[in-house]
Amino acid sequence: MKLTKSDPKISNLIRKEFKRQNGELQLIPSENFSSEAVREALGSVFTHKYSEGQISKRYYEGNEIVDEIEALCKKRALEAFGLSKKWHVNVQAYAGSIANLAVYNALLKPGDKIMGMYLFDGGHLSHGWKYKNKKITLSSKIYNVAYYFVDPKTGKFDYDEVEKKVLKEKPKILISGGTAYPAEINHSRLSKIARKVKAFYLADIAHEAGLVAGGVNKSPFPYADIVTMTTHKTLRGPRGALIFSKEESSEQIDRSVFPGMQGGPFNNNIAAIAVCLKEAKSKKFKQYVEQIVRNAKKLAQELVKYGFDVVSKGTEKHLILVDLRSKEINGMYAARALKFAGITLNKNTVPGETSSPFKPSGIRLGTPTVTTRGMKEKEMVQIAKWINEVIEAAIPYSDLSFEDFEDQLASIPEIPKVKKEVKYLCSKFPLPK
Repeated sequence: MKLTKSDPKISNLIRKEFKRQNGELQLIPSENFSSEAVREALGSVFTHKYSEGQISKRYYEGNEIVDEIEALCKKRALEAFGLSKKWHVNVQAYAGSIANLAVYNALLKPGDKIMGMYLFDGGHLSHGWKYKNKKITLSSKIYNVAYYFVDPKTGKFDYDEVEKKVLKEKPKILISGGTAYPAEINHSRLSKIARKVKAFYLADIAHEAGLVAGGVNKSPFPYADIVTMTTHKTLRGPRGALIFSKEESSEQIDRSVFPGMQGGPFNNNIAAIAVCLKEAKSKKFKQYVEQIVRNAKKLAQELVKYGFDVVSKGTEKHLILVDLRSKEINGMYAARALKFAGITLNKNTVPGETSSPFKPSGIRLGTPTVTTRGMKEKEMVQIAKWINEVIEAAIPYSDLSFEDFEDQLASIPEIPKVKKEVKYLCSKFPLPK
């Protein structure tokens, strides 16, 4: 029975969400649109099967075809990143946060020190986060946590300063990667720094995975001990994660994922990941990721022209971080005003943050999704113009309470005007069905 008949309420909500996505500009850099083939695999009969354990070592019977799917996914993962059999990959982790926690659990003891980028500077919660002496994430409750920072003047790492912090803190594992760092990461340098304190080097390329696979960002594999990534951002797959490790630690990591962190894997997800990894090996995908970066660079350049303080003065990736303090409006208000105009992005902390993560000073935006729709540099010029129009129109109301600010948005004439123009642009670049 089709969903429209069996559950019309859910069917209607799915249609509404498709309409929302199709009619708005999606600029959240951690989101993307997957292909119809990926979604078909995700909704397949593999949803039904339970498969605790590893290939040929399952607890339940009836997993001979699941074994084939998982083996193919692993093979494609290694091929997508040009890796030899010296590397092992686990494709079972439910999400990137689980993948990172599984790595810590495999390689460390409770109380050992982990060190990653400070969250406000662009780091990630799964790398350990404590705020105002409160241990927020599970990793911060199990392990001691230390941070390194970006240079507040450049918005980039001063690797000499990072090295000083690492030599002082002596972590057991040094983590790179995050959610809002627009510059490329020097994996070679961080690996050398980690070696000086006999630490593991974990490169979390959740955001850059597709860019690395497509050859537009440098690969961490020649330098890292472990590489983790999610599959739904620039890789354009379903929500999931991959953990790459050297053979000597592969068994520990497999056991840490199951039974250490979770039960049976989501076999439908693994099937869909396998599909996106095949897509990632194509010439078309390489052209796609090249356009992502060209679009991001153009969008950043245009925002600078409008007087926006773009952190690190641009981007080398798919994402852009904007510090709005010079505009006298915070990220929470700016993001909501843009949402009313059909432009979806997110509020974000910035280096040298002077506010809270709930009402931060910046916004984060990116180009994976609009590039999937087929947009190019010409459209980035227009999008920057709209962002400027909406934010400039909202600034006079930024002293109001958030509730009063929201009430005012519909009456600001620039906002419905931009929303109409956005909807027209989106109609020219429809979503892949």
